[in-house]
Amino acid sequence: MPDLHPQFLTDTDGTRLSVVLPIAEYEALMSYLEDIEDVRAAEDALNKIESGEDQPVSLAELDEYLSRDLDG
Repeated sequence: MPDLHPQFLTDTDGTRLSVVLPIAEYEALMSYLEDIEDVRAAEDALNKIESGEDQPVSLAELDEYLSRDLDG
């Protein structure tokens, strides 16, 4: 998890309304979240393969599929 240093914008009562992050921290946070999303997608795919709901595809099959799709 990225090291974050948020600043909070508040109303006159001190209720937090918004958060401000330095752009580098925001970008690191977005990258971290994308990585988590990728891991979850890989875990879901592996679980489907292990349960028999889906089956693995070889790189050759994937390459053939993508070539066919691009050729129209």
